[in-house]
Parts: sequence; structure tokens; C-alpha cells
Amino acid sequence: MLPEDQLIFLNDRIHSRTNQIRQIANLLDPEVPSPPVLVLHGLEATGKSLTSEAILASLQLLYAIVDSRECITARHLLERTVVDCKNAVDKTQIVDTHQIVDGRCENVSVLAVKLQQILAGQKKFVLVFDGIDQQREAPHTLLPAIARFGEIISCLTIVLVVTAPRPRFLHLAGVPHIHFTPYDRSESLDIVSQSPLSIFKVMLPGDDVSEQLVLERQEDDAWLWSRFCGAVWDSLGKGAARDIVSFRRICEMLWIPFVQPIRERSYGTREFSKLLVRHRSLLQGEKALVEWVVPIIPEDTRKKMLVLHELPYYTSFLLAAAYLASYNPSRQDQIFFMKAHEKKRRKRAGGTGKGRPSRHRKIQRRLLGPQAFVLERMLAIFHAILPFPIPGGVGDIMIQIATLASSRLIVRASVSGDILDAGTKWRVNVGWEYIKTVARTIRFDVENFLVE
Repeated sequence: MLPEDQLIFLNDRIHSRTNQIRQIANLLDPEVPSPPVLVLHGLEATGKSLTSEAILASLQLLYAIVDSRECITARHLLERTVVDCKNAVDKTQIVDTHQIVDGRCENVSVLAVKLQQILAGQKKFVLVFDGIDQQREAPHTLLPAIARFGEIISCLTIVLVVTAPRPRFLHLAGVPHIHFTPYDRSESLDIVSQSPLSIFKVMLPGDDVSEQLVLERQEDDAWLWSRFCGAVWDSLGKGAARDIVSFRRICEMLWIPFVQPIRERSYGTREFSKLLVRHRSLLQGEKALVEWVVPIIPEDTRKKMLVLHELPYYTSFLLAAAYLASYNPSRQDQIFFMKAHEKKRRKRAGGTGKGRPSRHRKIQRRLLGPQAFVLERMLAIFHAILPFPIPGGVGDIMIQIATLASSRLIVRASVSGDILDAGTKWRVNVGWEYIKTVARTIRFDVENFLVE
């Protein structure tokens, strides 16, 4: 049993986990026998790993913690377990166990034998598997076999830290389980308020600032941060923050815009109500949540990202021809690119009435995505949109087409045949904003050649 002063210290260090600390400390007490296996379960970021490690250090037990996230395969996990147990025992023994046991471990049976050799003569040893339910390439017999190590080795206690255990996932009866419940509103605010962010910029050690001013700023930071976190929890955190880490991240993302009027000397540090009214849209919107999935790019940065290639003159016309070939139907080429074309159609039976209206809603071609086209069609459109004939030969055009393909501005849509064959199918790989900017550099009005 831990002394009362150590329990108070652990409760101050690990918030809202008083019952779990007492339960684990009683089960792992060095003076009483411990169960062969103990399961700590709960959602992510509920303090399972922190609590177990802090209690083991306070009890002054021999222990080893194996993090499954750092192990690629099941064999990696087993060999990591052997090495960590040897390192923990070597700290208290004169005899080096590296000379007795090597680090190779092929399966669970070999691990049991090597643990018996390493832990021979020990009074109590605790082996913690953190996140063992998320182990990659783990056989289905791994967890039940590890849970029985405590029955084979009398001085060994296995602690399994898992997220959501299945019923009877260890195939054992009477295994003690300790549940780490999710934090509620008061507990979350208590934890996040322990490390408040600064309202003003962080002061450097060389800044000439009085100690009284530093204390006043720290007091203002704690006062405003606690109330701000409560407002964020009521507006966004309760429904969007699945754990304490995501809740803290939401608060950090909204903190700078929230305190910007204080930095500009428009409001005081204690005028929280006025700041809350001014930033209603900040707390009512979902900008802080959407930015995680789709990063928001500023408008100036988006404009700079449009043109990434400095294309030659004829290569720009080739790219424009590829865009027109992808977004214009081939049956419309005669209308847009032939100089002598009769646009009027003969009417059947001399009628003058209008046809039936289409039942289908027309969608712009630009919204349907690029379509595949053959190379010879792109070349025909290229020669049609050129203001004057090209002086070079066909070989120069083919080199520029290969350059567009290597730059991924056009991509190949067919697998068979040569890439420069006339029947090879291609597809343009740029958007409307990009091609409009390229066409503007060569003074080509691409909108006049696109189908509505």
C-alpha cells in the first residue's frame, strides 16, 4: 500500500484518477501477492499509460514497459520484451544477464523460457504491454498466451493496456479489469487549465520586465484561459473533441484569434464577455474542425500555386489544345476549329417550329472531369488554334509532347501502343484556373473555344 503522501503526490500529478490509482497500487503492492494478469482498459488519452508508469515508479518495483506501437511485427514485440526485461534486471544485479540469455526470440514459447531465465531469483516483476490490442501482424493466440505467463512464472505479473477489450479475449476467468472512464466537462477543464497559453507574446529571458508584471500576466493568462476553455467545450468540444488531446488542440487553434483584440489594446484581459460576443462566429463555426481534414490555403498562396511551370510558347498552345480536346466533344470540333463550316442545319419537311425541350439537365463539361482523346486529335486542334504556322518540323512537336507527359501535365489514358503513336489516348491533368493562366500568357482566349 502506498503511503498517504505518495497518493497525494500521484493525485496531484494525474488528475481525476484517484480510484484507479488506489486500485492499481493495491493490486501491485510489493508486500502482498499480485494477480498473474491485470487489464487496464479505456478510450484513448484517458491516462492509462501515465498512471501505470507513475505507480510502478512509486512502488519501487522492477518493471518493464513494452510499447506495441514501436514494434513492427509480433517477433519484434517478443524480442523487444526480452531486451527490456534484461535491461531492467541488469540495473539491480551484478551478474550480466546478457551473457546468459541472447536477444533472439522466435515465438511465445521461447519467450516464456527466456523470461524464466531472466527473472530467476526475483521477488516480483511487472511486465507492461502498452497498446497490445493494436499490435501489427499479431497471431490470435498471442494475448491468451501472454496472459498465462503469470501462471508459469510465479514472480511475474502481466499488465495489459488496451482500448476496448472484447468479451473473454484472454480466454481466462477472474481477470481483474480496471476501467479508465472518459473525462467529463469539469475534469477536462481541470486538466487543460493546468498549462494555460500566454495572452501576449512569450517573453525572452533577456527582456527587461519586472517580476510583478510577470506575475500579473500569468494570473491573467490562467483567468482568461480557464473561461475560454469552458466556452470552447460548450460550443465545439463537447461534440467534436473525442479525447483530451483533441480538445486541447481545438483550444490552441482558436486561442490566437480570440486574444488578438487584447494584443491590439482594444480590450482588456478581464473583458471576457465582450470578447465572447465579438467572437461569436469563431465559436459557432466549424473552421477549427474542418481545417484538420482539408487544410485552408490562403487566397494569395492559392494564386501563387497556380503556375508552377514556365512553358515555352508552342508548348503552352499544346497544353491548351489538350485541354480543349479533353473538355470538348469531338463532334463539336468542326464548329470551333474549321474555318469553312456551315453552321445552319437543314430543317426536315420545311418546318419552322422549335423542337421538344430536353428532359435531361445539361451539366457543364468542366464539371464532368477530363475525357480521353487521341493524340492526332490534339495535334489537329493545335494547328487550328495557332495564329500562324509553326516553322519547325513534326519532331520538335513530339519532343514538346513528351515534355508535357514527363511533367505530368498530360497523362496517358491507354496502355497499349507507343506513347507518341497517333492513336494513343491521353488526358489533360490540369484544371481550369491553371489553363486560363497559361492561355493568358500566350494571349489565347480559351473560353471562346469551349462548349457551354
